[in-house]
Amino acid sequence: MSIVVTGATGQLGRLVIDELLAKIPADLVAAVVRSAEKAADLASRGVELRIADYNDPRTLKGAFHAGDKVLLISSSEVGVRVPQHTAVVEAAKEAGAALLAYTGILGGPATTMLLAREHNATEQVIRDSGLPYTLLRNGWYNENYTANLGAVLAHGAVVGSAGDGRVASASRGDFAAAAAAVLTGDGHENTVYELSGDTTWSLTEYAAEVARQSGKDIAYTELPVEKYREVLANAGFPATIAEALSDADTGIARGELAATPGDLSRLIGRPTTPIADSVAAALKG
Repeated sequence: MSIVVTGATGQLGRLVIDELLAKIPADLVAAVVRSAEKAADLASRGVELRIADYNDPRTLKGAFHAGDKVLLISSSEVGVRVPQHTAVVEAAKEAGAALLAYTGILGGPATTMLLAREHNATEQVIRDSGLPYTLLRNGWYNENYTANLGAVLAHGAVVGSAGDGRVASASRGDFAAAAAAVLTGDGHENTVYELSGDTTWSLTEYAAEVARQSGKDIAYTELPVEKYREVLANAGFPATIAEALSDADTGIARGELAATPGDLSRLIGRPTTPIADSVAAALKG
């Protein structure tokens, strides 16, 4: 039996691997990756590499073994995620996996954002499979914002369409720690966790925090959603991503990413990482 992480070379996947290696021997950890070369550093740490591609179901047939606990990290390819995820679920079921955990979106079916549609469809595929499951409904990462800090500092503005909506975010590392806790623990079968930060903040407050820490004049500029979508497209985001991200801001305005049930801090056994800490880390480079 292994703990198997799909999408293991992605930003979240690598952090989950780090958390697992801090808890269990490396020979109990397997990484599903498309490229052995890209995952060479994981192999050098003793992690087993299983080469497979979400887009090629045939390659997934050898990716899972009987008794494995599988973490299905959501694909980043918006628009084709349901067939990709379905291929993973079917392969895990055929192999006789003991548990399938999935990184969905905070709120699940109650969330009306465009980004929720594929997550909710995937959750239904998992339920219908009959596999024991854990649904890790992740809220927003702090890094969704701090990764763009250079542009914010250059332009002196945080832009969006979220109004006074609040975000209960946490660091990507917090979510990785929660996934590792589930995969290495017991009693998480057929359970749903709503994962979010302990506290909430608005984009106006975020801009003020960046200004405080950077010493620069930074303010939040509210844009009509159509204009914000245009800004994202001009910044290089594909049209489907620009639409999804701008729509997500309207979801924030409706309060869909503000829930603070405390599941994340309970799973990781500590408070979640405040946005101010992630701003400080990003400013340090």
